[in-house]
Amino acid sequence: LRRQRQMCIRDRVLYRAGQGLRVFKAGEKPEDGSSNPRKRGWVNLHRVRVAVSPPAEWQQMFREAWRLQRDNFWTPDMSQVDWLAVYHRYLPLVDRISSRSEFTDLMWEMQGELGTSHAYVWGGDGRWPPYYSQGYLGADFEWDEQAEGWQVQKIVRGDSWDAKMDSPLAGAGINVKVGDILLEVNGQRLSREISPDHCLVHQAGNEVTLIMAEKAATDGESAKGKPAPTENPVQTTEATTPTQTDSADKRTAEEAQSKIQNPKSKIQNPRVVMVKTLRNDRPARYRAWIEANRARVYEATQGRAGYLHIPDMNAHGYAEFHRGFLAEVDREALIVDVRYNQGGHVSQLILEKLSRRRLGYDVSRWGQIPTPYPSYALAGPIVAITNEHTVSDGDMFSHAFKLMKLGPVIGTRTWGGVIGISGYRRLIDGGGVSQPEFAGWFNDVGWKIENFGAQPDIVVDNLPEHWMDGIDAQLDRAISEINQMLARNPPNIPTFDNRPNRELPRLGK
Repeated sequence: LRRQRQMCIRDRVLYRAGQGLRVFKAGEKPEDGSSNPRKRGWVNLHRVRVAVSPPAEWQQMFREAWRLQRDNFWTPDMSQVDWLAVYHRYLPLVDRISSRSEFTDLMWEMQGELGTSHAYVWGGDGRWPPYYSQGYLGADFEWDEQAEGWQVQKIVRGDSWDAKMDSPLAGAGINVKVGDILLEVNGQRLSREISPDHCLVHQAGNEVTLIMAEKAATDGESAKGKPAPTENPVQTTEATTPTQTDSADKRTAEEAQSKIQNPKSKIQNPRVVMVKTLRNDRPARYRAWIEANRARVYEATQGRAGYLHIPDMNAHGYAEFHRGFLAEVDREALIVDVRYNQGGHVSQLILEKLSRRRLGYDVSRWGQIPTPYPSYALAGPIVAITNEHTVSDGDMFSHAFKLMKLGPVIGTRTWGGVIGISGYRRLIDGGGVSQPEFAGWFNDVGWKIENFGAQPDIVVDNLPEHWMDGIDAQLDRAISEINQMLARNPPNIPTFDNRPNRELPRLGK
């Protein structure tokens, strides 16, 4: 009977394809004329139901996470931490926890005993809080008492070719400008207590209807200095091709006009605007911040210095580096901003390009400008800006920038976490933990970047009052330094005269 059972088992093949399981007879060929044999034999995993005991899971996950640290931590002596004693210290607490969030806290505390960065805990079978999708207009508003509406103070300008990275109010045909008044969102009248954000809850990525108006000037003058109109015709504007009929547009305009009639309100030319909200306005605000910094550098250096920001050391940051670097490398100097860099693993590639210096040029007849050799090499000085929010591979970059003597580093001391990871290892409930596996060591300070950070050459902090006043003291100091460096040692751009003379020698008479 046992032999027959073994033969039966060996007669079938079970294999996994992605998240599915399939069973079929070994060595059996599909029947002639059978329709799509690949659809046969799949196991319906949706029928599987498993009874889970969370306390038993937590016990297993605790032991698993402890073992993973023991087997994968970058140094076998666990940095002189008695890891077995840590196990026995925290194990009794597992019986006292009552939720996955408490287990997560316990894991953070246990792994924190190592005093090492990148020992993370994430995910798991926890209870998620309610999610309210917030829609964004990519603009700043301020309540205007006279107009009884929210005045547009700023429209964020990101990448106009990507709808996800630009303000909806900046779209073609919308015609909203700074100073206009937002009166209504999706039929709800705004007030001091009801802001645009209140009305955009659960509206992320949705089409919304806004009523915008211009603020009327005082003393019978319009905002442009002309007599204020006696009538307020309501216009309809859409971000996309209109789909309503003319009668529907007229009815919408009449409804909007009736809702905002108020002889005391200081507005004129109300109109209906339809836009699609952003799910997140951070990409647009990030791009606007970059462009504002670049314009600030251009103005303060008369266009001699370029500016770029590197948000992380992963694929996104590498792309952002090249977007800025290739556009700025031909200028006489460069400011590299790694503030808020979230780390990654490409700092070596970026440092390699920033360390290039012009050794010569390739000159052609029809080329507009000579090409530096090596390609994309800097002509003059370079400075870096960093701060306490620069982490991981951003730490490495900031310190290596100093060691390579590329230029001064300005800002505040970085985060201080340079023992990296190769990824996360999952636990049984779908969560995961990480183990610090690769420690950073430098010729000058050894292991001391971990838990300390990279110390800048010139310490400059952006204080809270700077933020309130729109002052970036760190960027201003970088501009000052780059101007001084250009004055002391301006780049030598050759004129490429004295070209070779290959004329045959002439004999004397």
